[in-house]
Amino acid sequence: MDLRPASVLRWLFDPDHGARDRLLPRWLFLRALGLIYFSAFLSLIFQIRGLIGSNGILPVSEYLRAVTNSVGFARFWYAPTLLWFSSSNHALMAICWTGLLASVLLTINVFPRGMLLLCFLSFLSFVSAASEFSGYQSDSMLLEAGFISLFLAPPGFRPRLAPHSPPIRAAIFLLLWEWFRIYVESGIAKIASGDPQWRHFTAMDEYYQNGPLPTWIGWYLQHLPNWFHAATAFGTLALELVLVWMLFFPRRVRIICFFIVTVWQIGVILSANYTFLNYLVLALAIFLLDDRFLARFVPQSWRALAQATQSVSPVATPPETAAPAWQQTWARGLAAFKLALTAVMFTWLFYSSTVLLLLMLWPAAPFPYAPVAALQPFRIADRYGLFAVMTRGRYEIEFQGSNDGENWTAYKFRFKPQNPYEAPRIYAPYQPRFDWNLWFASLGHWRSNPIVPRTEERLLEGSPDVLSLFANNPFPQPPRQIRVLLWQYWFTGMQEKRDQGLWWRRQLLGNYAPTLAREPNGRIIAIEWPPELPPRQ
Repeated sequence: MDLRPASVLRWLFDPDHGARDRLLPRWLFLRALGLIYFSAFLSLIFQIRGLIGSNGILPVSEYLRAVTNSVGFARFWYAPTLLWFSSSNHALMAICWTGLLASVLLTINVFPRGMLLLCFLSFLSFVSAASEFSGYQSDSMLLEAGFISLFLAPPGFRPRLAPHSPPIRAAIFLLLWEWFRIYVESGIAKIASGDPQWRHFTAMDEYYQNGPLPTWIGWYLQHLPNWFHAATAFGTLALELVLVWMLFFPRRVRIICFFIVTVWQIGVILSANYTFLNYLVLALAIFLLDDRFLARFVPQSWRALAQATQSVSPVATPPETAAPAWQQTWARGLAAFKLALTAVMFTWLFYSSTVLLLLMLWPAAPFPYAPVAALQPFRIADRYGLFAVMTRGRYEIEFQGSNDGENWTAYKFRFKPQNPYEAPRIYAPYQPRFDWNLWFASLGHWRSNPIVPRTEERLLEGSPDVLSLFANNPFPQPPRQIRVLLWQYWFTGMQEKRDQGLWWRRQLLGNYAPTLAREPNGRIIAIEWPPELPPRQ
């Protein structure tokens, strides 16, 4: 390769000099990304009004008003969302349906660049305005991958493999760099946390039981011998800190790495519900492969096209078909501007993400942080660190209503463990944000989790949007009182399940939050305050 700066820039950032051996991985990744976006927007359609709608738990209008009061005109940068134009329920549904439709068109390869832009803007609009309901690392992972893919996708309305517009090498590298950071930063976070469970390889002993939303397969895995849990704890650290470095090895080693991480991620998907996170990590790993490997699995016509493209080099426009001089000058200027813009943007992304990684190893490093901070509102260059500290117990919040203060009826959840006789299910990549947030809330104090008392208020008001987040509404008319209980759950043993049909056993720990009541005039008051519960982690 020509090592002159101009040639290196073109090799990295110019589509005309793109990676001609990655047509099939690009096609597969964009189809997978469309399906992941689809799962994200589909889940929001059924939840967004109850979460942040005008009668939801945390109305988006309140959040945007608080941002305005804090930063003034800079609010458009710190909360980049289309909901500034309107935060009504109609606007919320509009961004969900827009993203859903765009994800379908992206999946079937219709105008991929335009559909990626609509998906990114719609999802960013939700994430930037959803406050506590969008604090997940999976949201940042999807936004980062979606933004980089804007430069990866081919132009045109129905581009198919787009052999004349190969993927930009820098875009492929940044997507693999995201894949690499997800693993490595998670491993570093585990070591840096000092959690003795990772040091002693006991982190997986109760992992399947205590995770956010377990599965029935996890129930069976929980009962495997201790050596299995120790081996998976060791394997997790080995994968995250050692094996993923195979990315930087020759082609054959990268292909082996692909199969190792794919099998691992499938195991995680079956044993726990982490929404679309694992599916996105699987999709990013596609770029460990190339056309030569994938060609054996595609139709003969595509195989011939991919093989022919690899042997073609960019050529200049023949003189006889050349455009007028002014058009050539304009085209060269526009191409140079696009090349420079792409180079600056990708360099900025790489710098920001690399600094965040290095700061995990060297917190006092004197890196300029302003470029990193400038990108943070857009969540396109973030830091990841999954399960740095393992939870040591499973706690569940339960809402109950009553009309007399004596007889209480529970609101049934759609996805969370509640009925000890019901098996935990598999529903990922669907993302139940309300149920997920309550798992985090159960580990802390109610004062730090306003979604709990706000949900109580909405249930007393009979908000149909919030009620739709539950599996049922046991009160035809809103109850007069709402209380919140905290339970601790454990998986049952094999014999207990065989004899009684129980998947869970549980113990009541007490009231989690204040018991609220609705007075005849509609005012909501606290009638009982919760005791101080033992610490949980």
